[in-house]
Amino acid sequence: MALIKSYKGMAPKWGKDCYFSENATLVGDVTLGDECSVWFNAVVRGDVAPITIGDRTNVQDGSCVHVTHETGPTHIGSDVTIGHNVTVHACTIHDGALIGMGSTLLDGCEVGEGSIVAAGALVLQNTKIPPHEIWGGVPAKYLNPVRPGQTDNAKHYVAYAKTFMDENPDCRF
Repeated sequence: MALIKSYKGMAPKWGKDCYFSENATLVGDVTLGDECSVWFNAVVRGDVAPITIGDRTNVQDGSCVHVTHETGPTHIGSDVTIGHNVTVHACTIHDGALIGMGSTLLDGCEVGEGSIVAAGALVLQNTKIPPHEIWGGVPAKYLNPVRPGQTDNAKHYVAYAKTFMDENPDCRF
C-alpha cells in the first residue's frame, strides 16, 4: 500500500477513484482531485507548503513534486501528465499540460494550459511558458506551437490506473 503520511497535523486528501502504487509516497498538505494516479517510486511531498492537483492528473514513476518553505506552493491543474523522473518544485502547471520525462521545473515557473515541456528540459526559476507552446532544452526555450491532440496523454493514464486498481484493489483510493 502507498506510504501516506501526515506532517504537522496535515494529511493528504484525494477525490474518488485515485490510484497510488504500492511504493508511491504522499506527505503533508497534499490535495488531489478525482481519478488521479501517483505511480511507482513517485513522491508528492507537501511538508512546508501546500500541493494541489486537479482531476485526472498523473504523476509517473520516479517523479518528485515538492514545495519551498513558506513561499512556494505547487499547483497542478487537471488532465496534466507529469512524465517519468520529473522534478516539479514550487511552481504552477495549468490544465492539460504535458511535462516530459526527466525534466525539471524550478520555483515560480508557470507552464501554460495545454503546453509541453520537452523531455530533459530545465525550466528556470520564474519562467512563464504561454499556453499551447512546446519548450525544451537547457535552459528551456520556445520550440514550436502544440498541435491539436498532442497533450491528450492524461486520459490514457486514467485507463491504465483503472486496470491496475481492478487487479490490485489495495491501490484504489
